[in-house]
Amino acid sequence: MAKELKQLTSREESYSQWYNDLVVKAGLAEQSAVRGCMVIKPYGYAIWEKMQAALDKMFKDTGHVNAYFPLFIPKSFFAREADHVDGFAKECAVVTHYRMKSDPEQGVVVDPDARLEEELIVRPTSETIIWNTYKNWIQSYRDLPILCNQWANVVRWEMRTRLFLRTAEFLWQEGHTAHETSEEAQEEAMKMIGVYKEFAQQWMCMPVVVGHKSPNERFAGALDTLTIEALMQDGKALQSGTSHFLGQNFAKAFDVQFANREGKLEYVWATSWGVSTRLMGALIMAHSDNNGLVLPPKLAPIQVVLVPIFKGEEQLAQLVEKFDIIADKLRAKGISVKIDDRDNMRPGFKFSEWELKGVPVRMAMGGRDLEAGTIEVARRDTLTKESVSIDGIDTYVENLLNEIQENIYTKALNFREEMTTEVNSYDEFKKVLEEKGGFISAHWDGSTEVEEQVKAETKATIRCIPLDAKEEEGVCIFSGKPSKRRVLFAKSY
Repeated sequence: MAKELKQLTSREESYSQWYNDLVVKAGLAEQSAVRGCMVIKPYGYAIWEKMQAALDKMFKDTGHVNAYFPLFIPKSFFAREADHVDGFAKECAVVTHYRMKSDPEQGVVVDPDARLEEELIVRPTSETIIWNTYKNWIQSYRDLPILCNQWANVVRWEMRTRLFLRTAEFLWQEGHTAHETSEEAQEEAMKMIGVYKEFAQQWMCMPVVVGHKSPNERFAGALDTLTIEALMQDGKALQSGTSHFLGQNFAKAFDVQFANREGKLEYVWATSWGVSTRLMGALIMAHSDNNGLVLPPKLAPIQVVLVPIFKGEEQLAQLVEKFDIIADKLRAKGISVKIDDRDNMRPGFKFSEWELKGVPVRMAMGGRDLEAGTIEVARRDTLTKESVSIDGIDTYVENLLNEIQENIYTKALNFREEMTTEVNSYDEFKKVLEEKGGFISAHWDGSTEVEEQVKAETKATIRCIPLDAKEEEGVCIFSGKPSKRRVLFAKSY
């Protein structure tokens, strides 16, 4: 049984298959009967709920409130913002009819008499429906700012899908804010990318680079897109959250004006920002190993598992009684605990199972430990274990969880630093990309033509123009034209 749990394809053999195996075997998600859609299983959803709770508190702490907007959007709304419709047209699922009927020969068919007067788009993102709504909410500068977020599902009809990373339907949050001035909206966009950075690093243990997307990579309809970019263990980048300064584009498209402080009509300034269940994929690929998941304690559904090693029902009862006392002490410190007292599985199987599921701390106790007042403590991040006294075990575990959280982040940060390379020529760029991968810091002349040519030849894209990129004189690695700063290139998901 235990051997069966270990049948993950190794990362070295096939990183892609390792990822797919891990998502399924760790009980996070599985493919559904609907092509391109996934079932998020209870253990996977428990991780998402922890992400959601942490982010929701951060949003509310920065003054935002939750609302909900319709899943269906009139097709005509998309036509009002040209860049927006161009950006999403190929991914839209369209509802054309509202009724089915039985047919003697074909079974159930669409009723041709039940065609909608106006076709509806299944929400790929909500800017259009929200700005149509905001028109009713905003008359004066006194009605601003509006700081709304919604937790929802969206549909983007992807042809090539992958659990969590790219599915036709996924879960996310999308913030949509309305402001009196351009400066205020830009501050909001910057503030929210900062929230995402804090969450990624302090909760997910995932170091990220914050920067601007190139004009070619911006969100459809935005004047500026800020991004957090993370590096996965296979050397590819993953866009993990974005925040957009939308200017007045959507306000003009939906005629959302307000009376300013001088009594003159002015268009509202806007932002939108979001993260999705793609973060689940990032969490897996940033930290996990050939034994299974490695979960940061802050996001682990079960932070500590207690496994009794027993002979007979009487000894099991004694061990579980002692575990109940330990578990109560840990829970009093806010630590989530599970006692695995299943009597039909060997300890080795249980150890493998909880290792696969990424539980940060595993504690085991047998008859001798019970007599000696000790317990074996195993760390998931380092795969090390030691025997410690059960006296003060709650404080010991509390400190250990903090240490594990820090260690997982430090390991990921060191990896990113090792995998970030500065290059000064196109030949050097291609060599590093082929032999090493990771982030490549290089000069770029700012032209879309160069960006697209590099992508066509190497499949590498500009991940971002880092916020902390210092000005330096240089020449573009591709065109040889002058450049003022370096940007980050990488292959990506």
